[in-house]
Amino acid sequence: MKNIRRTMAAICIPLGTSLLLAGCATMAPKYSQPAAPVPAAWPASKAAQAVDSQPPQKAVADIPWQDFFVDKQLSKVIELALKNNRDLRVATLNIEHFRALYQIRSADQLPKVEVSAGAGFQRTPADFSATGQAMTSHQYNVGAGLVSYELDMFGRVQSLKDQALEQYLATEQAQRSVQISLVSQVSSTWLALAADRERLQLAKDTLASQQESYRLTKSRFDAGVSTALALNQARSTVDAARVDIARYTTLVAQDENALNFVVGSQVSAELLPHALSETLTAMKEIAPGLPSDVLLHRPDILQAEGQLKGLNANIGAAQAAFFPRITLVSSVGFGSSELSGLFTGDAFAWSILPRISLPIFDGGSNKANLKVAEVDRDIAVAQYEKAIQTAFREVADGLAQKETIDEQVAAQQSLMDATSESYKLSQARFDKGVDSYLTVLDSQRSLYGAQQNLISVRLTRLANLVTLYKALGGGQK
Repeated sequence: MKNIRRTMAAICIPLGTSLLLAGCATMAPKYSQPAAPVPAAWPASKAAQAVDSQPPQKAVADIPWQDFFVDKQLSKVIELALKNNRDLRVATLNIEHFRALYQIRSADQLPKVEVSAGAGFQRTPADFSATGQAMTSHQYNVGAGLVSYELDMFGRVQSLKDQALEQYLATEQAQRSVQISLVSQVSSTWLALAADRERLQLAKDTLASQQESYRLTKSRFDAGVSTALALNQARSTVDAARVDIARYTTLVAQDENALNFVVGSQVSAELLPHALSETLTAMKEIAPGLPSDVLLHRPDILQAEGQLKGLNANIGAAQAAFFPRITLVSSVGFGSSELSGLFTGDAFAWSILPRISLPIFDGGSNKANLKVAEVDRDIAVAQYEKAIQTAFREVADGLAQKETIDEQVAAQQSLMDATSESYKLSQARFDKGVDSYLTVLDSQRSLYGAQQNLISVRLTRLANLVTLYKALGGGQK
């Protein structure tokens, strides 16, 4: 027995411990965080260069969504979604699931003790009895003992526990990632509804104006002042506006359905936006920060790294399968043929059943399992690096759009103002008989198109802010 203990200790000490029952350090490879396969700075742009010229600011990931989305209606809708969205609910339940799995793996490191009690009764026929007479025997026992406790000498159980821990932590990051996506999706859908409602109202206002123009043109035609061509052109603009009203009515209904779906419940009418022009200050401006901030705070990257750590720990369990496994089964208690004598006299009993198993021939399954574990780890490395590259691209694309979006809004606003003035002048010239009504119709179409495009560009600017906030890891709190 002493020689066996010396041998086990000699095996275990180089692996990191001298305690036999506590087990050795795991045989998993030492984890090293892969280098980020992206540049150390964002692509050159005005938005990115502004980071260097400004004093250090709070990381976007540390800005709660309540502070970023300042519109009260939108904030209430987001809060409602965080309570009712089913995807977020599933992600939260997954945390509980993997927490329980981790607790199971942790329990495997501790001895399992069971208390048992039993009784047995047996009648032996006379032909089988040594005395030639039938006999009836009774057995009573009570005891406690270990149930197949594994001495984790090579860290197999510890490796499985480490893997379960990393899976649990990765699931927490997955839940945070779902919340970020949910906040972004709710705000984007809410803003799209605001834009389509404003487009619908613009189409209705345009229809009313064009119907009035058609009425005047028809009266002029009836009086012989206007031509049939001008009358049909006026009528075509009325029909075009009616088509837009029907189309935007459908889009508004679909936007409301989409918002109710992502929120997980019916959104009350008082929380719905009326027009995009009323929500232009619904969000705060943000600074992009540095790539290292994104890598530090984005939960999807932390999730990918957690999965990588878990698969790295799984290699330790696969390697430990090549070495002996020692399990103990023991019991201690009392036994007697009489119930009254169960705890008296020499009724004390004990047993210990150590078992050691060493793989000799397994057809290469252990080697194949180790190879699978190593390949899974390499796949996780590639997925982790891809997550970093995806995050970098999302932010870089957002910054590229942010660099010119304000100029687009300003240019579109100027264009709308110019077309509005042109429409007024063309209407005045038509009233004085200088120009034909065709000029007025062209000015009307140009103004209507400029107004619709202004709504689209404003929506793009607000959506860009939402995208950047999500890409930089915002929306977690």
